[in-house]
Amino acid sequence: MNQDKVGFIGLGNMGGRMARRLVDAGIAVLGYDTDPARAAAAGATAARSIQEVVAGADVVLLSLPDSKVVEAVIEGAGGVLDSCRSGQVIVDLSTAAASSTIRLNARFAQAGVQYVDAGISGGAAAAEKGALTLMVGGDAATIEALAWVFAPISAKVVTMGASGAGHVTKLLNNFLNAVSLAATAEVMVAGKKAGLDLHRLLDVINSSSGVNFASLKRFPSIVDGDYLEGGLTSKLMTKDVVLYVDLARELGVASLNAAGPAACFGLATALGYGDKISNRVVDAIGDVSGGVRLNSVQTKE
Repeated sequence: MNQDKVGFIGLGNMGGRMARRLVDAGIAVLGYDTDPARAAAAGATAARSIQEVVAGADVVLLSLPDSKVVEAVIEGAGGVLDSCRSGQVIVDLSTAAASSTIRLNARFAQAGVQYVDAGISGGAAAAEKGALTLMVGGDAATIEALAWVFAPISAKVVTMGASGAGHVTKLLNNFLNAVSLAATAEVMVAGKKAGLDLHRLLDVINSSSGVNFASLKRFPSIVDGDYLEGGLTSKLMTKDVVLYVDLARELGVASLNAAGPAACFGLATALGYGDKISNRVVDAIGDVSGGVRLNSVQTKE
């Protein structure tokens, strides 16, 4: 496969940052997005269509919001399946339903194309630094041959198994992320109303059994008014929780802990925080708890 150029479809919050990392590593990127300005912002050469991207690269990356959009881009008129050729590799970096991924993999296989699902974790900050964790499903030899693509964007790559395994792993991880963020937000609002020093509260939590990613990496900034804007929104977090519930249903696993985060991020969306970073769930909980804010000074919007 040509290691001098990749195609990239979807140059938004995460895709644009990953494309920039590839460009900075000396890999030419032929990019397409519904917003034509995003290609230039990422340092990519702008393609006029999906077909142009697929025709111009042996490896094509997708970074799209959900399975519905992935399916439209792949199976729609003028989509990836209409333009792909035997020997190509399509890498889906989206958060998608594993059942959809497995079905699409079967269609690509008929065309002689390798379809790799590569869930990503780490958010916008890790994408900008090239420090994402990738959880990857698909043909093992193909995944190994993609090391040159993954190196500029990731600090850790874990091959999880056959097609769909990467996206399953991503949904499991994102669900835990949603649970811990929502629960920690509630605890911090309660701590504020109880009159506790929130820095000391975090110090205790992070030295005790309640420690989690949100308490370690998010709330030390949030309590000082910095919501770390630029990451996963409440709308997208809600979508991920719903995808997890669908997965649990398909697997026959009792989903006993999904109601909390679904309610919390749904509340955030209903109160106007849906398109803001999911960390704003703490303000949504604060709104219905008497107008509580962890810090009255918001240093970054």
